[in-house]
Amino acid sequence: MKRLAVALAAAAPLLARAADMNAVNHAAQIASNVGAGTAVPSLGFGAVLQTLFGLVIVIGFVFGCAWLARKFGYQGGKRSGLVKVVGGASLGSKERVAVVEIGDTWLVVGAGPGNVRLLHTMPAGSAEAAATGVETPAPTQTLQGTFGQRFRDALAGEATKRLQKFAGGSK
Repeated sequence: MKRLAVALAAAAPLLARAADMNAVNHAAQIASNVGAGTAVPSLGFGAVLQTLFGLVIVIGFVFGCAWLARKFGYQGGKRSGLVKVVGGASLGSKERVAVVEIGDTWLVVGAGPGNVRLLHTMPAGSAEAAATGVETPAPTQTLQGTFGQRFRDALAGEATKRLQKFAGGSK
């Protein structure tokens, strides 16, 4: 028995080499048993149905998002209510001027970062009347002089007010 075990142990590398040689000699036959393209799934009815179902889900998601955007006001549209934005223009990256209608009055407001100021009020429709050629009443105050002169006068007036305030506060 001991002799048989020693003989098998000596023959093991030879048997392994013989198995490798068998694989090399019959490689073409082993390879021919593997069908070409067996890893590629076939396009059957189930695969087409699954693709169409996924497409319907994605399109439904897009329409659902559009509906939510319109419902919650992300899409500009005509709304009826107390306050209506008549128009507006961007003055810079963060500044904007807008005309807002409240009742029969238009308010011209300027908006900046953390700041909204009333710039002017006028009766509703006065800008449309001017655009169509209908005469509106002239403003009661006309500005005299050039912009530079008016600016210097305004600066001088502001400086005078601040100096009087400063002088009055120290006494």
